[in-house]
Amino acid sequence: MSQATAAPARPALDRSRALAWLQDYGVYLAVALLLLFNALFTPHFLEVGNFRTQLVQVAPIVIVSLGMALVIGTEGVDLSVGSVMSLAAAVSVLYLGYGVAPALLMALVAGAFSGVVGGSLVAFVGVQPIVATLALLVGLRGLANVLVPQLKEFRDPALLSLGSDAVLGVPYVVLVAAVVVAVVGFLMRRTTFGRRLVAIGGNRRAAELSGLPVRRVLVTVYALSGVLAAVAGVLATARLQAADPTSLGLFMELSAITAVVVGGTPLTGGRVRVAGTVMGALLMQLLTSTLTKHDLPSSWNQMAQAAIILVAVYAARERTTR
Repeated sequence: MSQATAAPARPALDRSRALAWLQDYGVYLAVALLLLFNALFTPHFLEVGNFRTQLVQVAPIVIVSLGMALVIGTEGVDLSVGSVMSLAAAVSVLYLGYGVAPALLMALVAGAFSGVVGGSLVAFVGVQPIVATLALLVGLRGLANVLVPQLKEFRDPALLSLGSDAVLGVPYVVLVAAVVVAVVGFLMRRTTFGRRLVAIGGNRRAAELSGLPVRRVLVTVYALSGVLAAVAGVLATARLQAADPTSLGLFMELSAITAVVVGGTPLTGGRVRVAGTVMGALLMQLLTSTLTKHDLPSSWNQMAQAAIILVAVYAARERTTR
């Protein structure tokens, strides 16, 4: 009898381990396979200029995705990140007359304030994260369009250099993204704030009963997401050499959520995978670039991304239900 019951348990255990491995490391395997494919079949892929272009394009997505990962780690979501990018772009251009430093500071303040508003609605008012940040998604982009009704170019050399210059061949945009990755990784691995964030996402009620400052942590998390979105907005503006609140950051929230989910962070919260999120963003960038270089329509890219998301969500769901 014991042998009969133990027999089916082995395949179930193996499947559970396979799903856990897929959620944790599948994104790394996918990136490696895409790199191998491109190295073999995509002309000029191994050129330094191509790698530079790929990193510059993915850097803002990485920055926004890391903020999104922190929010999702608390079992929330921030749909306002794209609109925060557009607001930061509008504010930075408006304040350039006072100098680049005040302009950047005001852009970051705008991002932080937007996050504080969203976090307060979630933490103190009890509004669902998707509803609170959806309202901000609409309202903040409208505000950005009021501040800068149409595309506004600028010629400030300091801000232009942020989008085009490099240090030892590494673009400033990429360096900023690397610093953000290091800071977020440190917060999650080495600080009490990171442990509290994970505890709140795992079981918010238990965290409250344990005396953790749940509301303060939630507001801080959404504020950080807003600041990082503002940083990405400023970098994108510097690269474009113009502020365009109408289109800047459109659908960025979808790209960020995709990178986070594919990177192994569960939508149910209680876990944040920093390196996985970076690789998830890189995977989506490589996928888009690969299909583009092989002259495939954008609809293929959309279908491929949808399939990857479904696989990632399925692996996470099966893992948590077993």
